[in-house]
Amino acid sequence: MNEKSKILYVDDEPMNLMLFEVNFRKRYQVITAEDALHGLEVLDKHKDLKVVISDMKMPHMTGMEFIRKAKSIYPEISYYILTGYEITDDIQEAINNRLIIKCFQKPFDINEINNSIEKSIGKK
Repeated sequence: MNEKSKILYVDDEPMNLMLFEVNFRKRYQVITAEDALHGLEVLDKHKDLKVVISDMKMPHMTGMEFIRKAKSIYPEISYYILTGYEITDDIQEAINNRLIIKCFQKPFDINEINNSIEKSIGKK
């Protein structure tokens, strides 16, 4: 069997981290981080990450700030935002400028996220 692609999910809510991991661990090697700073540390350790999905609203650094920093260091990774709020002008601008590929809404649609990840890693 092929080795699972590594994806990183960043969210400050432990329940969201657990739900995401449970829903995607059969398909991917899911690594989670409880905040943006930890997310950056994970990126430093795991050079083979293919996809990063980040919550938007987090303490210390928003998802968008985290992705801007991460993408400046790791531009080859595909980045997504997951939010429980409406798509803001900031998020739409990030999509238009190709900072992120897409914004997912909470509660998330497993198939929508899976299809996007599959496209990003070249399986579709």
